[in-house]
Amino acid sequence: MNNKGKGIQTNEDDKEELQSVLGLQHQLLMEAKTMNSDLAFAFQLQMQEAVSASLSLPDPSPSPSLDATVSPPPEMDSDYVTLMLEDIARYETERRDMEESEQAMRKFKNDLNRSIHDQNFARYIMNVPEDEWRDYGDDYERPFDGNVGEAGNEGFRVYVKGLVSEERLREMKVMVGGVGVAVCDFGNNLVLEVRKKLEGAEFMSGEMAGVEAVIHGLSAALSLDLKKITLFVDDFMVHQYITGRVQPGQSKMGTKVNEVALLQKRFTHFQSSLVARNDMKFALALARDAIVSQITWPAESSNGKGLKETCVICFEDVDTTQMFSVEGCFHRYCFSCMKQHVEVKLLNAMVANCPHEGCNSEVTIDSCGKFLDPKLVKIMSDRKKEASVPVTEKVYCVFPRCSALMSKSEVLQYTSTVILGAEHSGARKCVKCHCFFCINCKVPWHYDMTCSDYRRRNPHPVKEDAMFNSLANKRKWRECIKCKNVVELAEGCYHITCRCGYEFCYTCGLPWKNKKATCKCPIWDERNIVHDHRRRQ
Repeated sequence: MNNKGKGIQTNEDDKEELQSVLGLQHQLLMEAKTMNSDLAFAFQLQMQEAVSASLSLPDPSPSPSLDATVSPPPEMDSDYVTLMLEDIARYETERRDMEESEQAMRKFKNDLNRSIHDQNFARYIMNVPEDEWRDYGDDYERPFDGNVGEAGNEGFRVYVKGLVSEERLREMKVMVGGVGVAVCDFGNNLVLEVRKKLEGAEFMSGEMAGVEAVIHGLSAALSLDLKKITLFVDDFMVHQYITGRVQPGQSKMGTKVNEVALLQKRFTHFQSSLVARNDMKFALALARDAIVSQITWPAESSNGKGLKETCVICFEDVDTTQMFSVEGCFHRYCFSCMKQHVEVKLLNAMVANCPHEGCNSEVTIDSCGKFLDPKLVKIMSDRKKEASVPVTEKVYCVFPRCSALMSKSEVLQYTSTVILGAEHSGARKCVKCHCFFCINCKVPWHYDMTCSDYRRRNPHPVKEDAMFNSLANKRKWRECIKCKNVVELAEGCYHITCRCGYEFCYTCGLPWKNKKATCKCPIWDERNIVHDHRRRQ
């Protein structure tokens, strides 16, 4: 038997010996408890006989020798015996739990080694030449040897994230911390996930939480017998600490960094990499889960037993199923507060971000379907697409029932698949309603006519355009010559900066260059300035 086998056998012998000792101790204590009970019963019988004998005597005075002849037997404290038995039972339970945990870890390691072995063999087979595989493919085999540590020869990725956050637990503000660890194989497939709460988070900085997460991540990798890892963090200072480029000033931080250094030496290959927060989403989600587990409590609900959590906006205790987690940062708010937040942003033509102060994580459209009306989700989707298309690139379908937003490059590419020379003709096909229109004339496509011919034959605009032009002239609106967007001056000076970036004079339409007017028009009107001043007061 090899050394490893001897070590395992010795371990098993020690466990059996310990179990035998515990069993013997348990038996002795039970016998002592039984003997103690028997002695107490005998003593009671002896006392009863003595009392009966004394009552039968003619002289009722107590016998002077009674106390000397009848004395309580020596006894062991029954409470002490009971406590000893409880300790043994508790220890036995812990020992069984530890054995089950060790057995589960051994099975997990074996499965991991088998998986890596199969993946390596699959890659090997994929590189076998076709003719060789045709002739000898049936003979290829590589049995898995359970004693071989395949995982130790492969490189793994360990993503770690530590968080400290001020949360609300009912009517109290509390500081809680959490650690998230994701161990992935060389194909970035999840192998192991760890989520743990941080003790003493109220005295811990974000950097300290990050270093604690590194310790948990390295420990998790070592528990799997991994030897080659790349550690991923998203905190610059944590990365500086663990690479040794910056020495921590605090003694407590220094102790933790030294612990990280000791753990690093147990790997044959170790590399630390600084990545963006978006690449840490899974570890971040695990850390947030660890935090959430500390600020929820069991409560009765309409659906039976459940968990409740306090929304940090409205301070209401809400069922956790009615809480919304923002993708990217995982801050949590109740559906009602998020609904109001997103609706206000949409009303002001803005993209909704996380309500948490200083957080810029965007609220995704798909996730809003949990609390928003489907019509608002559609508006939000359109708003996001509109914001993603530059103003000079925007094209709208000319058919009123459609009016789909497209970019010039998008609609040209779509049209080029059905019309040759679309770039020069001006013909475009809507990506939504699939109808053809002219991008130059802003009308349905005029077949067999150039844009010049169409304008010559139709000198007057269509009814809707004529009404709009009349209203624009009446209100003195101006059209940006670059993007054709119509601008209205409500107040302020006549120097206009269009949303496409083009600057011009509102009075005559001539451009501004280098922040200076190219015309002689007045820059401002007192009525607009005074109106602006009074309105702001």
